[in-house]
Amino acid sequence: MHITLGSTPDDTLAAFTAQAAADPGVVGLVLSGSRVHEGMPTIHSDYDLHVILKDRHASPIAELDWFRSAHLDLVVLDLAEFRTRGMPGRPDHFARYSYVHAQVLLDRLDGTIARILDGKRTLGAEEARAAVDGWLDAYVNQTYRSLKSYRDGRPAMGHLDAAESVPHALEVLFALHRRVRPYNKYLQWELERQPLGEPRWDASRLLPVVRRILADGDPPTQRALFSDIEEAARRAGHDPVLDAWGTELELLRHP
Repeated sequence: MHITLGSTPDDTLAAFTAQAAADPGVVGLVLSGSRVHEGMPTIHSDYDLHVILKDRHASPIAELDWFRSAHLDLVVLDLAEFRTRGMPGRPDHFARYSYVHAQVLLDRLDGTIARILDGKRTLGAEEARAAVDGWLDAYVNQTYRSLKSYRDGRPAMGHLDAAESVPHALEVLFALHRRVRPYNKYLQWELERQPLGEPRWDASRLLPVVRRILADGDPPTQRALFSDIEEAARRAGHDPVLDAWGTELELLRHP
């Protein structure tokens, strides 16, 4: 199937959305990516568009799944796939954040597209609890490995484990607030607009901590971060995950 590329990304988006809107097999159009993050688009930014079909055989647009150009990137999926994409247990769970600030451009199903999208924007209560439990255990494990290596005179290995603990820590911090962890590109953007708390983690506080741990694994910085995460996790009722570590937590609390 042919896509008409305009002279600008705006022209290309307008031409394609008009084409898609005229196709009865298309039931929804959802815009994501940098274009839905105020202040993030640059002269290099394209449009990330999700095209939702009644089913995979409803439109020739299905052939355009993963179409890429300098102006337009497409994800084409049917309604059933859209319902589950990015959700827990799915191999495409990494896509969840792409829907957090996404905008509905077309909804032929009387609000169904919008309702499905809204269900992806934040974590459900049970989903968040399970996410915290899993990521918290992984974070503690990685931090414990790191600080044990520093204790035993293996700072290079400790640094490596510290760096690997950072994604786990971010998952925990966002899940504690029932929020989807953003892609790294949007971490500062999220924290500046909606800091995490309590204790309050905004961009000016969390980003230097992350950079320091990534830079050299500084044990005091790791312990300070763990202290805040432990406090927040216990306040939210995740004591069993932490208590399962027993006395080994002392290494994360004290040199």
